[in-house]
Amino acid sequence: MFYGDTVAAIATSSGDGSISVIRVSGDRSVEYVSRVFFDKKGKNIDLKSFETHTVHYGFIRNFENELLDEVLVLLMRAPRSYTAEDVVEIHCHGGHMICQLILECLNRAGVRIAEPGEFTKRAFLNGRIDLSQAEAVMDVIQSKSKISLENSLTQLKGSVRKKIVELREILLEDTAYLEAALDDPEHISLDGFSDRLGKHVFNLQREVNHLLENSQNGRIIRDGIYTVIVGRPNVGKSSLLNCILREERAIVTDIPGTTRDTLEEDIKIGSVLLRLIDTAGIRDSDDKVEKIGINKAKESIERADFIICMIDSTEELTEEDFYVMEEIADRNGVILLNKCDRQDGNIAMDPDMFSERCKKAKSEEWVSHILSDKKIFCFSAKTSEGLEELEQYLKDQFLREQISYHDDIYITNARQQECLADTAESLAQLMQSIEDGMPEDLYAIDLCNAYEALGKIIGETVEEDIIDKIFKDFCMGK
Repeated sequence: MFYGDTVAAIATSSGDGSISVIRVSGDRSVEYVSRVFFDKKGKNIDLKSFETHTVHYGFIRNFENELLDEVLVLLMRAPRSYTAEDVVEIHCHGGHMICQLILECLNRAGVRIAEPGEFTKRAFLNGRIDLSQAEAVMDVIQSKSKISLENSLTQLKGSVRKKIVELREILLEDTAYLEAALDDPEHISLDGFSDRLGKHVFNLQREVNHLLENSQNGRIIRDGIYTVIVGRPNVGKSSLLNCILREERAIVTDIPGTTRDTLEEDIKIGSVLLRLIDTAGIRDSDDKVEKIGINKAKESIERADFIICMIDSTEELTEEDFYVMEEIADRNGVILLNKCDRQDGNIAMDPDMFSERCKKAKSEEWVSHILSDKKIFCFSAKTSEGLEELEQYLKDQFLREQISYHDDIYITNARQQECLADTAESLAQLMQSIEDGMPEDLYAIDLCNAYEALGKIIGETVEEDIIDKIFKDFCMGK
C-alpha cells in the first residue's frame, strides 16, 4: 500500500452549479475533515466512530468558528474507495467561492492540495487499477461519442490488462524454462525448445499485430473520423460544413479563395463522431496567404480518414476539378455534386452525366481508376437535399465496414501503441534468431525485451518519470 500525505481537491467541474464535491484522500483524511465538521448545535462531529460507506449531515466551520456551508459528508474507508485509501467526500453547495473557502479550511487542518491526477495516481500505486485502466479514466472523461465512451469503459473494466497479462504469461513461462535449462542442462533439456518457442512467438506476433492494426480504428473511436472537405474554390465546401453543423459556422461568399485556412468542427452523427475540416479551395494561386491554405488542404488530405470531394454540378468540369479528384484517388471518400437544385437556371449534372463528362475529358481508364470505388451523390447545400443520404452513408461506412465495433480491444492511447510496436520488434528479432538457428541463450534478450515492453502498458515495468508525466495530463480532482 502506498502511503502519502493527505490531499484534497475539488472533484466536480469548475463554475457555478447546484452541488460541488471536494474529495479528501489519505490515511488522516477522516481526522482532518472531522476537525472542521460540526452538527447544527455547533458540536464537533468525529467521523472516526462511524462505519464505512455512510453519509452524514452537518456544517463546515473554519478555525474562527465561522459557518462556511451546510454539507453532506461521505465516509469511505480503505481499501473500499477510489484510491484504496481512506476517502472523505464533502458535498457542498456549488460555486467557486464556497469550494475555495472549504479547501483553505482543510489546508489549515493539515491537508495538502492535490496535484492533477493525484487521486487516480494513488489508485494505481495502491494496486486498485493498472496503468491502462488509469489512462482509460481520462478517456472516459474526454469521450465525445457513445462508441468512444463504450470503448473507454471496456478498458476501465480491465480488458487491456487481461489481454496483456495473458501475453506476458506465455513469455514468462518460456523465459523461465529457458533460463532453468541453461542453469541446469543435465536435468532440463532444450531439445525441441526452438520449435515450441517458434510456435509461441508466431501466435504472439499475430495477437500483437492484431492489436496494432486495431489501434488505427481505436484512434477513430477516440478522436472521431477525420473528414476533409476538398474541392476547387466556390464549389460549396464551406456551405456543406454549415449544412452539416446546422449553423452558419464558416464564412460563405461568391468570392473565390474566401477560405484561407482549415476550419475544424466536431459533430456527432448517431454514435459516430466526425471531425469535419473545411479547407481552402485547391487551385493555382499567386496569393501567398492563399497558397499556405492550399498547402494545408493538401496536408489534410494526407491525414484524412474520409474525404468529401465537392464538384459544382452546374458548371463544366475544370482541370482544377480533375486535379482534386486525382489527389484523392485510392482514398476512402465520396464525390458530392453540389447545387443539384439547379440554381440560376443551369441544368445540374447527375452521377451518370458526371461520369460521362469525365470520360470525355480524360479517358475511360482514368474514370475507372479514380471513380470506380467512389460513391457519387447529388447534393444541395442550399436546400440540404442529399444530406440525410450522405450522413447515413457515413454511419454505415464507419460502423459496419471500417470500425466493425464489437467486443474486440481497440488501443486508443499513443503510449500503449508505442509499447506494442516495441513488443512487435522484439518478437520479430526473436523469430529471426529462431529461423537462423542461433544458440538458445540468445533468445533470452528478446524474450525479456518483449516482456518488459508489454509490462509498460499496464505499468509493471514503467519508469517513475513516465508515470508522473501521464498523471500530470489529468484534470484536477481526478
